Amino acid sequence: MENKMIYSLVVAILNRGFADIAMSAARSAGAKGGTVISAKSSGLHEEETFFGISIRPEKEVVLVLTSDDTKNAIMRSIIKHVGIETEGGGIAFSLPVTDVEGIARLTNPDGE
Repeated sequence: MENKMIYSLVVAILNRGFADIAMSAARSAGAKGGTVISAKSSGLHEEETFFGISIRPEKEVVLVLTSDDTKNAIMRSIIKHVGIETEGGGIAFSLPVTDVEGIARLTNPDGE
C-alpha cells in the first residue's frame, strides 16, 4: 500500500495589511511558506459610502499548503495573532487537498 501524504490548505481572510503578521504566525507553527492574494470584501454590512461612491474594504487572503498534521496549529497561531477579535479581523478555515503535484513533500526535503 502506498504511503501517501495527506495535505490541507489553510485559508485565512484578513483585513489588508495583516498578511505579513499572519505568515509569521503560520511559520512559527510549522508552515514552510504561503501565498498572499489581494481581495475585496463583498459582505452586506461591510460596504461604506464616501461622497456617494460605494467602497468595499480591502482584504488579503493567505493560502498555506501544509501537511494535515500541522494545519490545526497553523490555524490557531494565525487566529491568535490576527483573528476576528484583533485589528486583523481574520477568519481561518482549512480544506482537504486530495492531490499535490510540483512540490517536494513538505515534511522531507528529499521528497521521500
